Amino acid sequence: MYWIYDIYIWNPSTGFHKKIPLSSFSSNSDIQHYINFYGFGYDQSTDDYLLVTMSFEDDYPLRPHLEFFSLRANMWKEIGGIQLPYSNIVHDDKPAAGLLFNGAIHSLAHCSDLPGGYVIVAFDLMEKKLINMHLPDVFDREPMEFGLWVFGEFLSLWAVCDGDVHGNLMLEVWVMKEYKVNSPWTKTLVLPYDGYSPICSTKSGDFIGTNGHTALAKYNDQGQLLEHHSYFNNRYGWEVALYIESMLLLPDNEQA
Repeated sequence: MYWIYDIYIWNPSTGFHKKIPLSSFSSNSDIQHYINFYGFGYDQSTDDYLLVTMSFEDDYPLRPHLEFFSLRANMWKEIGGIQLPYSNIVHDDKPAAGLLFNGAIHSLAHCSDLPGGYVIVAFDLMEKKLINMHLPDVFDREPMEFGLWVFGEFLSLWAVCDGDVHGNLMLEVWVMKEYKVNSPWTKTLVLPYDGYSPICSTKSGDFIGTNGHTALAKYNDQGQLLEHHSYFNNRYGWEVALYIESMLLLPDNEQA
């Protein structure tokens, strides 16, 4: 069995935290598997918070396993009928966190059964189903050179590309102005790239980026550096998580 973690839900605003129990699938020592994707979000139709995971049994052919934990019901539920074998394109050896946007958890994935291979797979928290969303039509980036984020009010992609004749790299920002499955993408910004990938934007149009290891930086919409902060000097680095401040209580408000 691979990559079994203790998972906690934590609200930084209230201090509430809760340990999530392992599902029967994850705790089954007879099944070797690994988690490729996970995400956390709110289902407004049931006033419930859901932790979603997609795993694969370590066998051939790969068999996907999709399940979610309901905080209101305090139990795991499996979703059957998953046919396409999605794989994590960024980290083969650890789970990838999905991006919550518009009531769905979005992940960049690879699927050999789909044209082009790369796809955005979204889990709709209300409908409890997976949706495939295409990347821009002219998009030939390598997996480590692009990522998902929210720019302003839009689902967005950042991508690193070749720049001028001197070999300087540039950062492209693509947005989906109308959120739907087959909606086109629009390239809105092309900025100098200095190793910092965007993770979120501000109300004024600036964006915060990380070098993926030890530092955060703030840029304006011209790519000019406004602020820089280094917080960590461990060679293994750290990961960044975003949250929306809320004083709402989770359905089961018992301290773990």
